Amino acid sequence: MTNDLKKAALDYHALPQAGKLSVTITKPTETQRDLALAYTPGVAEPVRAIYANPDDAYRYTLKSNLVGVITNGTAVLGLGNMGPLAAKPVMEGKAVLFKRFANIDVFDIEIDATDPFTFINTVARIAPTFGGINLEDIQGPQCFEIEEALIECLDIPVFHDDQHGTAIIILAGLLNALELQQKSLAEIKVVCLGAGAAGIASMRLLIAAGLRRDQIILVDKQGVIHTGRTDLNMYKFALAAQTDKRTLAEALDGADVFIGVSGPNLMTAEMLASMAPRPIVFALSNPDPEIEPKIVYQVRKDVILATGRSDYPNQVNNVLCFPYIFRGALDVRAKRINQEMMMAAAHAICNLAKEPVPEVVLKGYELTTNLTFGPLYILPKPIDPRLLPVVSSAVAKAARETGVARI
Repeated sequence: MTNDLKKAALDYHALPQAGKLSVTITKPTETQRDLALAYTPGVAEPVRAIYANPDDAYRYTLKSNLVGVITNGTAVLGLGNMGPLAAKPVMEGKAVLFKRFANIDVFDIEIDATDPFTFINTVARIAPTFGGINLEDIQGPQCFEIEEALIECLDIPVFHDDQHGTAIIILAGLLNALELQQKSLAEIKVVCLGAGAAGIASMRLLIAAGLRRDQIILVDKQGVIHTGRTDLNMYKFALAAQTDKRTLAEALDGADVFIGVSGPNLMTAEMLASMAPRPIVFALSNPDPEIEPKIVYQVRKDVILATGRSDYPNQVNNVLCFPYIFRGALDVRAKRINQEMMMAAAHAICNLAKEPVPEVVLKGYELTTNLTFGPLYILPKPIDPRLLPVVSSAVAKAARETGVARI
């Protein structure tokens, strides 16, 4: 990042007032009667109503449209363990995205707790405040333990976006890329570099979509995750391959798909050249991908490439799904976000990329030619206004059909 951009980023967050959020009043407070209704004595009536029927909290309070974006700051946006206080700008940024794209209100909560039990207990105790909880920037493997425990003990949606948001967009983009490359899930070989929250969750969702475990090779810093390794946690071991391949280069030889959720410049031109005909490369490390796009296009003319960056085609961006997952879940007062709801979101996003692109999107990206479904357009753009009605309604429908919706 240049010095000019660094200063601009700091000024953006500091001026004209600190931070990116504020609390606004939604009811009139101009008269004595207004105040009597807002607080004492009038506020006693919704208190009594909620005491008699807890579901009335959705009717009389912000709970019906409120998500907690919660972190302990142990894995902050590519920066690592920065702690809860330094994580606050990211959580505020997440809140801005929820409000901008799905009109969902957010309280960001930064918890000073690296111990999973303490974190789980804290979140569980404050959960009555919220209609849903979005976990964010929590290091693996404790993020899996934390999410699983909170899903089981709470009756509101709990969603770790670093896991499932990434997985949903990867699945949506991959399905479209496979169609364009004339390949199918049943026959491809997939190599995933990165075995943290995003990598493991993405492979789990691909398996739910029809990929077999023996089609996957997962790679971490120590090399291929295979059944002979003794240093694997339970989440990695569940995806360990029976293979004699030990390095990323060996794994990529003949592979159809590369998914990188790791770090910059870890894939070489030689590795890319060794992949199968018509390869698919999702180099999602941010801001610097696992392989530079210019190298990809120099080496392979038959490739479909996606990155995590907005300045290249096919950005894999979680904002395509997490606001709308929660919008759909909140609208039907879902008790949880299940796999069927995630799959519905992925397919809705996948199909939307095949529809004509609205003029507002072209203007927003200063494009003079239409975007059409193809190798350079496999996912909708984040500012596409159709995402809200299309994805949230698909999620709500799946919640109703699977019995987790209250209304």
